[in-house]
Amino acid sequence: MASVPSVPLYYNRHRETSLQGGDMNGTAIENFICVIYNVSFMNCTWHVSRTAPGDTQYFLYWKSSRKEDFIGCQNYVKDNCGRHTGCRFQNVTIKNKSAYFLVNGSGQNIQSYKNMIALYKIEKLTPPLNVTVNCTGLSHSCEIKWQPPRTSHVKRNTCFKYQVVIEKKADPEKGIKDTSKMETNITENSYIFDSFNAEKRYSIKIRATDNGCLVSKNWGEWSTPVEFGGEQLMSTSSYVLLLVSGLAASIVFFLCAVNIYLKIVPARVLQPKDPFHEIAPVNFQVYFPSICLKFVVNEDPLQFQRYDLSVREMCRSTIFFFLLLVY
Repeated sequence: MASVPSVPLYYNRHRETSLQGGDMNGTAIENFICVIYNVSFMNCTWHVSRTAPGDTQYFLYWKSSRKEDFIGCQNYVKDNCGRHTGCRFQNVTIKNKSAYFLVNGSGQNIQSYKNMIALYKIEKLTPPLNVTVNCTGLSHSCEIKWQPPRTSHVKRNTCFKYQVVIEKKADPEKGIKDTSKMETNITENSYIFDSFNAEKRYSIKIRATDNGCLVSKNWGEWSTPVEFGGEQLMSTSSYVLLLVSGLAASIVFFLCAVNIYLKIVPARVLQPKDPFHEIAPVNFQVYFPSICLKFVVNEDPLQFQRYDLSVREMCRSTIFFFLLLVY
C-alpha cells in the first residue's frame, strides 16, 4: 500500500498553511467530507479546487493514530474528467479515536489539505433492529419493542436516544380520510402506544442518536416502517370466526346424526344372557354398515317414510345455521 512520510496536521483547516509558499493558496481541495455507514464502511468526498490546473490529480492518505503510517486510498471515485473526487474504505473501526487525513495534488504548485476528524462524530447510525408491535384491542394499547443500532465501539444500550414516529394512515375503502403523526423521544428500548384503535391502520418507524456517549449527535437512519392494526387485526378475527363457525357446525351435525340414529334404532330392553352359549344379538360389523346403507338408498320406504320429512328438515336447518355463522 502506498504511504507518504508523516507531516504536521492541523485541527482546523482554516489554520492550514502551505510549506511551499503563499502563491499556492486556494489550490487545495474543497468541501472535504467523510461519513461512516453500516458500521465499518467509510466514504470520503471532496471538490476539485477551482484554481488548480485542469490536469491536477489528487491522492488521499489517512491513519487512525499519530504513531501509524499514512495509508493510501485503494478505491477512488472519479469525475467525468478522470480526476479523483472521493475514496471508499472498508473494515473501518472507530475505537473512540481520531483519524488524520491528507490529500495531496500532483504538481509542485498544489497546496495539500490536512485535517483531523473524530470518527465517532461522522458515523451514520444504522436503524434500530428488530422492531416489533404487539397490540391488544381490548386495552386499546400496543407494546413496541426494538434493539439498539449496530456500532463497532458502543456496547451500552443507555448510550442511545430514540425518536419514535407513529402515523395513522388514511383508508378510503373504510371512509377514513384523516391522517395524523405522533413523534416522541425516549431513552428506553420499548414504548407503549395507548391510543390504539383496532379499526385504524398505523405505521411506525424509529431512529437513534447520542445520549451522552461517544456517539454521533446526528440522527441515524430510519428503520423500515412497520404497519399494524386494521387489516391485520381483522384478518385474525376472521380466522377466529371461521374456527368458531366450523366447531359449531360440527357439533350441530353430530347432534343431528345422533338424533337420526336414535329414531332409526328402536330401544331394546336388555335381558340377561348366557355369555357362553348364546350368540350376540347384534353383529356390529354387519349391522352398522346396513343401517348406513338403508339410510342412504332408502330400501324400505315403509320403514323410513315417517322419518324422511324430519331428517330433511333437520339437515336443511343445519346447513342454514352453518351458512349463517360463516357469513
